[in-house]
Amino acid sequence: MDSEADIREMIERAMELDLAAYAVTDHCECNCWYPKEHYENTELFDYFNYKDDFEASLSAVTELKEKYSDFNLICGTELGQPLADLEIAEKCISDSRLDFVISSVHQIKDEKDFFYINYYHMTTAEINNLLERYFSEVYELCKWGKFDVLGHLTYCLRYMKIRNNITPNMKLFDEIIAESLRTLADKGKGIEINTSGIRQGFGTTFPSLKYIKLFRELGGKIISIGSDAHKVRDLGANIAEGAELAKAGGFNEICYFKKRQPVFIRIN
Repeated sequence: MDSEADIREMIERAMELDLAAYAVTDHCECNCWYPKEHYENTELFDYFNYKDDFEASLSAVTELKEKYSDFNLICGTELGQPLADLEIAEKCISDSRLDFVISSVHQIKDEKDFFYINYYHMTTAEINNLLERYFSEVYELCKWGKFDVLGHLTYCLRYMKIRNNITPNMKLFDEIIAESLRTLADKGKGIEINTSGIRQGFGTTFPSLKYIKLFRELGGKIISIGSDAHKVRDLGANIAEGAELAKAGGFNEICYFKKRQPVFIRIN
């Protein structure tokens, strides 16, 4: 849904960069698993039938793992809005082909994906309400916790800042963010340092150093780093900066996943 890049070209680029590992994590939005006809209020969504995408992605990557057996290719998925359909989410995470499950909130209840929301005409109160709902859903996702890494915490900020130069008062949400990170740490789950914000003009990673440090202080041990690349040229972008942020946040190791288990790499 989010990329037309050829997986083989992406793998070849990862090998050129001498990456320790490359995970393919195509979108699997649980709230749009079925064809459009299955759903009401379809104006909130832009794409359907993730069931087919999920199977196509896992089949392709599993086959390519054999072809590129000398490279550390990881079969993953980005499970979006799993709480919207727990039956589907449980079905996905039980697939034995998966090495790695990122879980994310791209779209909160009764709203479009943050990508499609027009923030320009929203009041400060409306934006704060939107963010409160986002972080509440993230907290519920963390309590469910049947994934490996929470994807791009603070994704909700990306477009309102890049497009409309809106920077909310994040102190309003510090308590619930801390509860989410504490829950992840207690469950032995991790967070992703998503470096896409650096190249896209946001100015930092998702999440920023503040929350990376907080996760460590709350007992977090697992950090993964992803470039969120939808194009070959973006693959691996700013990964070194992500590792430096992990180190600055108190982490000595980052990890990738194989068979749903973390494999740690020391940060030099």
